[in-house]
Amino acid sequence: MPKFLRIGILQSNVSGYTSKAWCVRRVGSAVFLKWGAVEVQGAGDGRKVYWTRSPQEKTVRCGTAQRAQDYAKAAIARRRNHRYEPLAGAIALRRRSAERSTDLKQALATILIVDIVGSTAKAAKLGDARWTKVMGHYYAAVRKELKSSRGKEVVTTGDGVLATFKAPAAGISCATAIQKAVRTLGLEIRVGLHAGEYTVSGGEMVGLAFHIGTRVAAKARAGEVLVSSAVKDLMKTQSQIRFRDHGSHQLKGVPERWRLWRVEG
Repeated sequence: MPKFLRIGILQSNVSGYTSKAWCVRRVGSAVFLKWGAVEVQGAGDGRKVYWTRSPQEKTVRCGTAQRAQDYAKAAIARRRNHRYEPLAGAIALRRRSAERSTDLKQALATILIVDIVGSTAKAAKLGDARWTKVMGHYYAAVRKELKSSRGKEVVTTGDGVLATFKAPAAGISCATAIQKAVRTLGLEIRVGLHAGEYTVSGGEMVGLAFHIGTRVAAKARAGEVLVSSAVKDLMKTQSQIRFRDHGSHQLKGVPERWRLWRVEG
């Protein structure tokens, strides 16, 4: 399985930094993708790379082996265009020590998930060079709005962004601002927001709240901003933001059903 490590400003010979890794593998007519944040320890041949949390995974079914081969080649080329270096060794999931696991802090935040709709088709249409430029403008626009709304970027996932806000109103305002900004790039996004507690351990943020936010975003269509009932309940005093009932939904892998609301206007 070809693996790629993001180099960026922090080069591969530097120890003790966090980065991002991608894995691409083709089996028959399917392509398996795996990606996530990693921690790099050591340098040179003795370097070790660990997933900082369980990586995200995706299976792309291409219909034929030739299409899958072409998709895998394009995915690998795209990684290299985004300043990733080939990574030969394994990526292990680091096990937390008992001492570190006890150093936990609880926090409450509004979680925002942004995802581009139809990004694979768009990338195929534009080609790698043009798509790389579009993505550069996309991330710049998202980060500009996050800074204006005092949002905190947590991680980028493929063509998505996960961020947190202290106040739900700021998260919603940021979501609508991002929508307007990326439309000028010919992109449509779906956005989901959820408010809940998460755990901070060793500088990492983990918890069911992040998974719920991701599932809320997955229910949104192009151009929609959906929020969970937890967000709406916190917004009762914010009369300037209007919501439309989006119904009760079963979120994949999440207990019970959740009522979702669409941000209007």
